[in-house]
Amino acid sequence: MNSFVLGGGCFWCLDSTYMQFKGVDDVEVGYMGGASSNPSYEQVCAGNTGHVEVAKVIFDESIVPAEVILDMFFTLHDPTQLNRQGNDIGSQYRSAMFYENDEQRTLFEAARDRAMELWGPAIVTEIVPVETFWMGEEYHQDFFEKNPNQGYCNAVVAPKMAKVRAKFTEFLR
Repeated sequence: MNSFVLGGGCFWCLDSTYMQFKGVDDVEVGYMGGASSNPSYEQVCAGNTGHVEVAKVIFDESIVPAEVILDMFFTLHDPTQLNRQGNDIGSQYRSAMFYENDEQRTLFEAARDRAMELWGPAIVTEIVPVETFWMGEEYHQDFFEKNPNQGYCNAVVAPKMAKVRAKFTEFLR
């Protein structure tokens, strides 16, 4: 198994999107990149901890290639928006990729370069070393699956899921 830690707006979107695909074993949502230890959702949402809402995507590269996981990332969010995704505003929603080693950094940079074909040169995605992953609260794990009729899920999460599903149909479960 391989894993990538990615931040691209609200972590509910990342979680639910990736769980649609073969080879994705699990997605854990949490926080990374901030100054405080074991932050809460409320602290991160206040925007003063420096953390990003992230998803740790755990996948089997023999089923879904790493490049596909990363291309999905650049499909499901807008990497040209600094410190926001749509109406979700704040540094906790910034676009970020946290690499564990030089191989991952190279993969992330190549994915960003491929994404420039779609988004142009204005991509603001941070590619930075991995830090401590703080697991998000239990109610955030698999949020869309647990709350499919919640307003935000219908208005924001579901359209992002559909966009990625349409582009990567050969990898759907």
